[in-house]
Amino acid sequence: MGRIVASVKVNNVADASMGLRCDALVDTGASFMVLPMAWRDRLGDLETMTEVEMETATQETIKGVVCGPVRIQIEGFRPIHHEVAFVDMTPENGEYEPLIGYLVLEHSQAGVDMLGHRLVKTKHMDLKLIKRPAPTRITEQGLPQTTSLPTAAT
Repeated sequence: MGRIVASVKVNNVADASMGLRCDALVDTGASFMVLPMAWRDRLGDLETMTEVEMETATQETIKGVVCGPVRIQIEGFRPIHHEVAFVDMTPENGEYEPLIGYLVLEHSQAGVDMLGHRLVKTKHMDLKLIKRPAPTRITEQGLPQTTSLPTAAT
């Protein structure tokens, strides 16, 4: 399987002068935009939202610090406001490997083209409709009666 790497800009929403640009690996098994803890100061003073446990591709459990808000823009796609997760990373050959997770991909409307090994713009956002039960009213005889709901077509 091929690797998909994309150029990404990440900026502090409160202070746009604090930011970074990097090449990041697209990882649909990761949730967040994952950056090395060593880069945290580059984004300035971000609010720590929570600490999370993350499972790596090798089934190792590591701790991550989720911070934000940040503005994330994958090159060629619309910018989004989101959070990033900082984790302790060991650089390979002197370079870190940041990750672009599925939440960032979905919000950016970036889909993974497995055959072309690239990101492509998705035409539509997902919408899951929740089916509500039909409202019930009481008839003159005191019996419950279900009324029909208007549909999107009407």
